[in-house]
Amino acid sequence: MDEDEFEALAEPWGRLYRACPAATPFQSHAWLSSWWRSYGRPGALRVVLVRDGGRLIAAAPLMRVDRPLPALKPLGGEISDFTDVLLDGACREEAADVLLSGMYALARTALVDFGEVRPGACVETLYERWPGPRRTLRDSPCLELPGLPMDELLKRLPAPRAQRARAKMRKLAALGVESRVVPVDEVETSVRTLLHLHQLQWQGRKVTAEHLQPRFHEHLLRSMRPMVAAGEAVVTEFRLDGEVLAADLTLLSGTLAGGYLYGAHPRLRERKVDVATMLLDACTRHTGGEHPRALSLLRGDEPYKHHWRPEPVHNRRFLLARKRTVPLVCAVAWGASGREWAKRRLRERAARRGGGTPT
Repeated sequence: MDEDEFEALAEPWGRLYRACPAATPFQSHAWLSSWWRSYGRPGALRVVLVRDGGRLIAAAPLMRVDRPLPALKPLGGEISDFTDVLLDGACREEAADVLLSGMYALARTALVDFGEVRPGACVETLYERWPGPRRTLRDSPCLELPGLPMDELLKRLPAPRAQRARAKMRKLAALGVESRVVPVDEVETSVRTLLHLHQLQWQGRKVTAEHLQPRFHEHLLRSMRPMVAAGEAVVTEFRLDGEVLAADLTLLSGTLAGGYLYGAHPRLRERKVDVATMLLDACTRHTGGEHPRALSLLRGDEPYKHHWRPEPVHNRRFLLARKRTVPLVCAVAWGASGREWAKRRLRERAARRGGGTPT
C-alpha cells in the first residue's frame, strides 16, 4: 500500500475507528496519515486490512524498519502515547483471527514490535492468540483520572488540598480568565498560536526537542482540523485582558480524553495563574456526560500529576515473532533490560548524592 491508498481509507477507517471501543485518538486516520506524511519513509508502509464484504472490520497500521533490527512497528512513533490495532466491536473475535493471520504472514523476516500499548487494547487479543514466540515488557508509566466533572474530582482530594484548588479556580475567575472552544474553521490559526506559546513557555528550560521541529508542527497543523471536525480533538483558548495567553489541545476517543499539548505565556506565571488547574478544569468538560471518558494524563509519572490522586496505568510492549525471528525477541528484551538497569543505577546514584531523581 502506498501513501495515496492509505489517504483514501479515511472514510472506512473512520467507521472502523468509531466501531472499536478500545480505540484511542492515536489510532484515528487523520492522526496516522498525517504522521506518515511527516515521519514516514518511502516504501516502508505496511497496512493489514480485513474486510467483510465491503466493510472494513480490522486494521493494523504498520511500517517496516531495518535498524537497529528488522521489525514491523505501529505508525505513530514517539509522538503517540498509545499504539494499537483496530477491531470492529461487533465482530471482534472473527476480525482478530483474520487480522492475526495477515500479520503472521507479514512477520516472516521481521519482529512485530508494539510499544506503548494501553491495558485493554485490541492488540492484547492478538498477543494471546499468537502462534509463535512472544514476549511482554513494561513500557511507559501513565496516570489516569476517572471521567468526572471538576467538582467531583475535587471531592477525591484531602480537604486542605481541595480548598486550595477551589481558591485557585476563584482567582482565575477574579482575574477574568476566559476560555472558549475553538471552532473548526479557526483550528489552524489556534494551533499556530498554541505552538508559539509552547515555545515561549519552555524558553531557556529543558523541553521535548521534537515539539520544536517543523515536521511536528506540520503534523499538528495538518491533522487537527479533520480531528476536531470528527470530534477526535478539541482546542481550547484562554484569554486574559482580551489576549490569548494559553491554549490547550486535548485528544478524544469514545472512552478516553488526553491533554496532549499546551502552551502558556510566561505572563500567566507573573500573574500567579495556576495553569495546571486551569487546564484540568477545561479537560474535565469533555470527560463527563452519559458516556464518560477517562482523563489520561498520558505518558510520564511527573510529581505534579500526582496532585490530583490519579491511578497508575502502565503501558506494555508486545513482541511477536516466528521461530526464525526469535533471536530478535531476545535482542530487544536484553536491550530493554540493560536500559532499565542503567536507569536504576542513575536513580540510586542521584539519591546517594541527594540530587533527586533524574527524568
